[in-house]
Formats: sequence, structure tokens, C-alpha cells
Amino acid sequence: MSKFSLICFLLILPLLLSGCWSKRELNELAIVLALGIDKVDDEFELSVQVVDPSEISTRKPSTGRTPVITYHAKGETIFEAIRKMTVLAARKPYFSHLRIVVIGEELAKEGINEALDLISRDHEFRNDFDVILSHQASAKDVLNVLTPIEKVPANKMLNSLRVSEKVWGSTISINIDDLVNTLNNNEKSATLSAIEIHGDPKLGMDQTNVKKVKTPVLLKYAGLAVFKKDRYIGLLTEDESRGLSFINDKIESTIEIIACKKGGTLSTEITKSTSKVKGNFKKGSPQINVHIDVEQNVGEVECNMKLSNNKSIKYINKKTEEIIKQQVENTIRTVQQNYQVDVFGFSEVLHRSDAKQWKKIKKDWDTIFPELPIKVEVHVNTQGLGTMQNSLLHKSKKEE
Repeated sequence: MSKFSLICFLLILPLLLSGCWSKRELNELAIVLALGIDKVDDEFELSVQVVDPSEISTRKPSTGRTPVITYHAKGETIFEAIRKMTVLAARKPYFSHLRIVVIGEELAKEGINEALDLISRDHEFRNDFDVILSHQASAKDVLNVLTPIEKVPANKMLNSLRVSEKVWGSTISINIDDLVNTLNNNEKSATLSAIEIHGDPKLGMDQTNVKKVKTPVLLKYAGLAVFKKDRYIGLLTEDESRGLSFINDKIESTIEIIACKKGGTLSTEITKSTSKVKGNFKKGSPQINVHIDVEQNVGEVECNMKLSNNKSIKYINKKTEEIIKQQVENTIRTVQQNYQVDVFGFSEVLHRSDAKQWKKIKKDWDTIFPELPIKVEVHVNTQGLGTMQNSLLHKSKKEE
């Protein structure tokens, strides 16, 4: 090795061994897992849910303290409120492990763009956290509720959101990037899953809330919140939210209950749902066709029905088709009449189908959408009958 090469190597070596120049020790940080944003008068009120690592550790016995601590601060901007929080917290809030953001209902009614600017822009916030709305409660109150089973309430809220989306269909998991992109889309309106407090919020922050068999205060998802631009304008019911999920091809699994011919009910499990939305223009007027293909299994039979009979299967298919179609049509009617915003993305479908025709009606879409003709078709196929061909009720009737 030449002298020049050796000198260059010695000069570069310290740079390679310098380590992480921006490192921060764990014991210097307050790890934030949930963030709540409210508007109080003309100020933002921020609530952060900070985890106490020693209380959730499996290696150390619990000291009896709560597993999380919430801190609150106000500021003219969110950035100011975060910095002012340092006068309360023992450590600097660290947001890189943030799992969920709760937007307060009152703030959402005024508009959420300003509130989302920092958390979608700042490098300390990652883009994989979910955003939800607090319904009939402040975000502050939601973050104060202690939850059973899941020690960290942020984990409970996120797990409930995603499990419900997967097996029921009344919630939708939306991360910050998806939300910002939708809000920046002038054609499609945003929706957020809404959470509410069941019980007295003041009791929810007490540790006794997680020490009783019957939990006095619970956090429960209530449906999907509808936005017009960045303002919250109303809430869809659970059935309407599931109808929206059917249209938007977001149903992974759910349950439907049909009435049997001779009384009683039968439950089916939707195992697959595929939605195709097509748009076209007839003499310059837009039209939408929604076609939904569903596969299901018989889940529970509480009536006298012979499932080995082909007529019974056809009946089950037909009744499920009617229920889903009615559910979807009710959702469309509610959105068109009450909210008059396109949460379905029909505008994008029409744009793709005929860009020239869409350009002609684009500026009038807000007035066209409420009167838009929408045809819904549902096709259901029942595949599995469970481990029994017929119901126990059918067997007992036969024995009589």
C-alpha cells in the first residue's frame, strides 16, 4: 500500500467508526403510541399516550402503576403544543413508534387539514399509523380510557380496528398517507372509522376499569365517519358502513342472517366478496353498475331446514342476495340524500370509462352525484354446509 493510500485510509477510518451520530437512548425518550388532537377555543389540545416499559415487561413484576400515562398540552399550532408538553413529561415525546391518531369530533367538524399537516410532514412521524375519529367524545377522553386484556389502549384500538375490518366489515383501516391522498383528491370524499366511549369517561381512566369482570367503560367502533373535503359531516350506521365496504371491495368476511320459510333464522359466513364497479355514459348521462360476487358457508341453523335439498340452497342464496342488495342500496341512498358526497369513488370509475365525457360533467359532479342512477346486482354461491348436512332442529322434528 502506498503512503498516499495509507493516509487516505486513516482519514476515512474515523468516519466509518463514528457510530450513530443521531442516536437517542431509550431511557431518554417518552415513547408515544397514540396521539389525540382536539380543538379547544382557538387552540389545539394535544394528548399523547406514553407507554411505561417497566409495566408491560414480561421479565419484571408489575409495580401496580398504569401501563400508560397520558400528557396533555395546548398550543396555537400542533408543533407548539408538542414542545410545550416537555414541561410536563419527564422525557421528550418520541413519535416514531406511533400506532394510531385520534381526531376529536369538534376539530373534525371545523376541518382536519391543518391538524394533519405536521404529522404528515415531520420526519419523526412515520407513515404507517392509522387515523380514526372520536364520536361524541373528545380525543383526550378516548386516550384516557384504560382497556382490559390489552394493557396498552393504543394496541386495543388498533387491533379492534383491524380485526373488525377483517371479520365484520364495519370499519376500515386508513393510514395517514391514504387519508392525505384522499383529501387531496377533489373527486372522492374520505371516510374514517369512528370510535366512541360506552360508559362514564371519568371512570374509564381509573385502574378499577380493568379489574372487574364486567368492564364499566369500553371503547367501541361505531361505524364510518363521512367527510366533505376535510370536514366531518355525519356517521354511517354499522349496516351502512358494511354496505360501503361491499361496494369498495373491502369485505374479507362477515355474517348475514336470513329468515327461514317456516320460522327461525339461519346464519351464513361470507368467506369471499368481490365487487366490480363499472361506469358508462348514455346520451351524455353517467350511469353506474355495481356487481358483487359472494361466496359463503352455512354457519348456524336455528330452524327446521333440510340443507341437503338443492331448493334449500337456492333459497339461502336468494335471501342472502336480497339482504346484501338491500344493505348496499340503503347505503347508497343515505349517502346520496343525506351527505351528497362521493365516498364510493364513482367519479374515478366514470373518468376511466370515458375521459372526454367525464371532462364535460366534472365541474357539475356535486349536483350530478345525488341523482346518479346506480344499479346493484348481487350473486351469491353457498359452498360449505359445516360438519352436518341438516340442522338438529330438522332431526328432532323428524323423530317426533
